[in-house]
Amino acid sequence: MHASKGDRLVMHGRVVGAHDRVVEIVEVLGPDGTPPFRVRAENGHETIMSPGPDSIVDHRKSGDSL
Repeated sequence: MHASKGDRLVMHGRVVGAHDRVVEIVEVLGPDGTPPFRVRAENGHETIMSPGPDSIVDHRKSGDSL
């Protein structure tokens, strides 16, 4: 998994009815774009995480349209 600052990290819901969570990658802490990542949620909360296998990197920047 490789990411850049500004990419979005999508964490898929793991149970029926659970929604996907999307956070913005604000800093890449691993070598060559690998985890861990510092991420920011929509409510402004920041944390450091190493995403699991149910996560994907969306390389569109937060201002890009779908």
